[in-house]
Amino acid sequence: MLLLGSRLIGTPVMGLQTGTKLAETASPLVDPSNLKIVAYILDGPLLSEHPSLVRMADVRELSDIGMIVDSSDEFIGLSDVIKIQELYELGFNLLGMRVIDEQKHKLGKIDDYSLDSSSFVIEQLNVRRTGIRGITETGLLIHRSQIVEINNHQIVVRSTAIHPELKIQPERRSYVNPFRTSPQVEQKEITS
Repeated sequence: MLLLGSRLIGTPVMGLQTGTKLAETASPLVDPSNLKIVAYILDGPLLSEHPSLVRMADVRELSDIGMIVDSSDEFIGLSDVIKIQELYELGFNLLGMRVIDEQKHKLGKIDDYSLDSSSFVIEQLNVRRTGIRGITETGLLIHRSQIVEINNHQIVVRSTAIHPELKIQPERRSYVNPFRTSPQVEQKEITS
């Protein structure tokens, strides 16, 4: 099932052993190489280490009451897992990143994303248009398969422009005019 990423911010992290809220999610730690959320940075008064994180591999279930883990022993610090420390120090933040196509046309900025709730892989990017286009047009939904490159400043996606060698044939349809005796053919003109 796909969930909006913003819906998981502030989600309670519940302990299975005690049945109580141990912490809540503050922000995701996203691996830019595969757009997978590997952990969430946690916030809460019961945390012994700051920052504390919960790895997605340690989450038993995502339910209506929050993320369920066995106990607070599942929380880790930065120095506990080298890969997580590297991602944290990288400081990659998907929200607010600029999105352009292969022809360097600005498409907008990421304002949210959709992720698969079973694998925590980001499947779609919600792109908010900027400038005049932001007023007149709706946002874009970009699937992960359209992504060509992710760098420190922007995300490059495959262009969806119509190639000039493709020509659209005009549609012809017959209709019967009740005031004439023979059928007429209507041609639609296509404007570019």
